[in-house]
Amino acid sequence: MIAKAEVKYIQSLAHKKFRDEEGLFIVEGVKMVQELIEEKPAAIKNIFAIDAWSRQHEASLPPGINVQVLEDFELSKISSLQSPNEVLALVQIPQPPISGFVPKGITVVLDQVQDPGNLGTIIRSCDWFGVENIICSTDTVDAYNAKVVQSAKGSLLRPTIYYTALEEFLSAVPNMPVYAAVLDGESIGQAVFETPCLLLIGNESKGLSPGIRAYATKAITIPRKGKAESLNAGVATAVILAAMTN
Repeated sequence: MIAKAEVKYIQSLAHKKFRDEEGLFIVEGVKMVQELIEEKPAAIKNIFAIDAWSRQHEASLPPGINVQVLEDFELSKISSLQSPNEVLALVQIPQPPISGFVPKGITVVLDQVQDPGNLGTIIRSCDWFGVENIICSTDTVDAYNAKVVQSAKGSLLRPTIYYTALEEFLSAVPNMPVYAAVLDGESIGQAVFETPCLLLIGNESKGLSPGIRAYATKAITIPRKGKAESLNAGVATAVILAAMTN
């Protein structure tokens, strides 16, 4: 039986304030928790699971991982999903210092990306295309928000994600190409890309803020063939990364 205080504590992690204070976030679902166990076992603080999951995995769990067995209704109390999926893990939030950033390949830089689904898609796209570093403005949505975690799937902990003041960061990075994704740039089909480099992606409705765009060495765009006003940030990032890594 899970204690009421523990239920309240886990529920509190739905809020960024408490995630930041505790340094923990929630991962739910069989596939995502299994990937964590295989790739980042040291990051797992605790696992809550129904009996069937626990019996199936107890022999293969690395030493030190604690599994608390719950009834279905108890798991429902701590889950953010409409249909809880057998297992939930409390995971340590990576907090890499921006001073440790080393440019490598393409680094995606996000300016005020607000939609959790977009950020999750961007993280998955970065993982797909081998992007190792993502730099987020401090007002970009929290990567450990439940909706971001679910949309990023197992990709969340593969790229290193930094949060920092972008203008300060951009003014300090070594001299390298900085590509800005905008509506009035050079076609990505014609642009020549060099690495290491930065790729600037802006807010879903406002695009890049003027102060951030000023750091770009080249403006690039996805040519429009139809009448849509724009692409969302997640789709645009995937399309651009496909062109840059082709």
